[in-house]
Amino acid sequence: MNIGEAAEASGVSAKMIRYYEDIGLIPPAARTESGYRNYSESDIHRLSFVRRARELGFSVKEIAELLSLWSDRSRQSAEVKRIAQAHIADLRRKVAQLESMVGTLQTLVDCCAGDDRPECPILEQLEGPAARQSRA
Repeated sequence: MNIGEAAEASGVSAKMIRYYEDIGLIPPAARTESGYRNYSESDIHRLSFVRRARELGFSVKEIAELLSLWSDRSRQSAEVKRIAQAHIADLRRKVAQLESMVGTLQTLVDCCAGDDRPECPILEQLEGPAARQSRA
C-alpha cells in the first residue's frame, strides 16, 4: 500500500511516517519500480505500535527502545516494565509542574481586578522583578 493508505490504516500522518523513516525509528519502506513507498501489513503494525506509544507520551528514544524489545522474542519483560515505570515517574513530575503552574496562575487571576484600570498583577509577574525595579 502507498503512504496515504498506510497513513490511513495506521493512524499516523504521511508526514510523520516520513519523519520516522528519516530518524530510523521505522525501517525505510520498500519501493516500487517507480520509486514510490510500498508498505506491508508488518509496516502498518509497527506504525500503529508507534502511534499508540506516542499517544501514551513516550519519547522517540523510549519508543525506539520499546520497538527493539518488541522485536526481540528473547526479551525480558522486566526491561519493558522499567521503561514504563520511568515514563510514569516522568509523567507524574510533569503533572506536578502543571499543577504548580495552575496554582500560580490562579493566584494571579484572583489578584487581578479585571477592570478598566491598567494595573495587572498577571502582566507584572510575567514582566519579572528586574523590569519593575528599572521603572521605579
